[in-house]
Amino acid sequence: MTIALEIAKRVNALKYEDFPKEAVEWAKVAIADTVGVTLAGSVEQTAQIPLRVLGAGAVAGPSLIWGNTARTRPLDAALINGVAAHALDFDDCNDDLGGHPSAPMVPGMVALAEEIGVSGRDFVEAFIAGYETECRIARGVHLHHYLKGWHPTATLGTFGATAACGRLLKLSDAQLATALALAVSLTSGVKANFGTMTKPLHVGLTNRNGLFAALMAKEGFTASAEAFEHPQGFFEVFNGKDTYDAGKVLADWANPLQILAPGVAIKQYPSCAGTHSAADAVIALRGEHGIKADDVARIDSQTHYTRYKHTNRADPQSPLDAKFSVQYVMARGLLDGQLTFDDFEGEAFNDSKVRAVMNKIDAREHANDDERYSVDIKMTLKDGRVLEKHLERAKGRGPSVALSPAELKTKFVNCATRVMSGEQAEALHGQCRALETLGDVRDLSRLLEAAPRKAHAAE
Repeated sequence: MTIALEIAKRVNALKYEDFPKEAVEWAKVAIADTVGVTLAGSVEQTAQIPLRVLGAGAVAGPSLIWGNTARTRPLDAALINGVAAHALDFDDCNDDLGGHPSAPMVPGMVALAEEIGVSGRDFVEAFIAGYETECRIARGVHLHHYLKGWHPTATLGTFGATAACGRLLKLSDAQLATALALAVSLTSGVKANFGTMTKPLHVGLTNRNGLFAALMAKEGFTASAEAFEHPQGFFEVFNGKDTYDAGKVLADWANPLQILAPGVAIKQYPSCAGTHSAADAVIALRGEHGIKADDVARIDSQTHYTRYKHTNRADPQSPLDAKFSVQYVMARGLLDGQLTFDDFEGEAFNDSKVRAVMNKIDAREHANDDERYSVDIKMTLKDGRVLEKHLERAKGRGPSVALSPAELKTKFVNCATRVMSGEQAEALHGQCRALETLGDVRDLSRLLEAAPRKAHAAE
């Protein structure tokens, strides 16, 4: 029996009634967070450009372009809304995936649900199944897959999107196995494109391609049953000999569910997750000791080498580049005690005050694989004092350091009100939090409509 079929059988065996209550709650947290950040990202040029290129507003269909009133074909909506979901790099993470689990799935799932009609309960069930799929495959290929330069959100998220959409389409085991095998040829995304519009494009393509694979399999399209384990299949081509363990993909499937352990990591800041522990540490020292930027002579930071490699950007050249600069994020945190949307728009990255602080920062890497999300900060003040802070992980980086319900709601409303009124955002948040009770997800999607606003020209 092939790996694709074994995964498909396990995906289809997952049932809502078997899920712990906590799994459903975390699924709703992740889905709501994705809805919020997608609405916020919909006004970015990163999302507006593919909308213009596809001409989606002029092509009629059932699926909404979020933060808009136009509707288009599901595949186009999945791509455009998928780009928006990652445009701000504000979407959730998962430790085992090594990337973002929800943004690659939710826009495509909603686009499909708007066409075929899906209950909220079935939507949550399919989401958890997709989440499990992408993260379990990740366990078989990491850490080599990540270090080689693949963007796991894209390469592995495509399988999550395929599985989730396959569940919504009620594919048989054989059909879903074919969809997953087809997805092997539809997945890509390299980390060389981090800090540019292409990184969120990865997520748009992931949503589209996952939905496309599921739809094609339903219609009888074919793919190799051995697309994963073949000598020229996914594992060998994307990883290579002796760098993966296919057995880890299937072992302990859903025991526990990935959405519970390691769980959902919700971002506090609209920047690369690899910068967040450093931001938290600097902001904490600032608050604990009443420090101002002018008091600081030097900051030394150490983050794990897997994060340092793509966040060591001492001279960011654009707002998107700044999202991946640990130096910029620390400098902003020290100056303002917070990080907001405005810090990653326009010429904020070139502000003379922030550049002066960045010049005081020496960012380096550490190699402690037991603390891949940690940071060590040593802050030397002009008066000779040396302050130190060690954090194992940023706030929000998993259930053990979870954001409070109030903090989650505040983030959602702040995001959604970029395109809609506060009242509409509150109503939408309520629908997301009661998702499993909805008879039709289209009731929620109607609340995603908003009059188009002028796009942000930050990028």
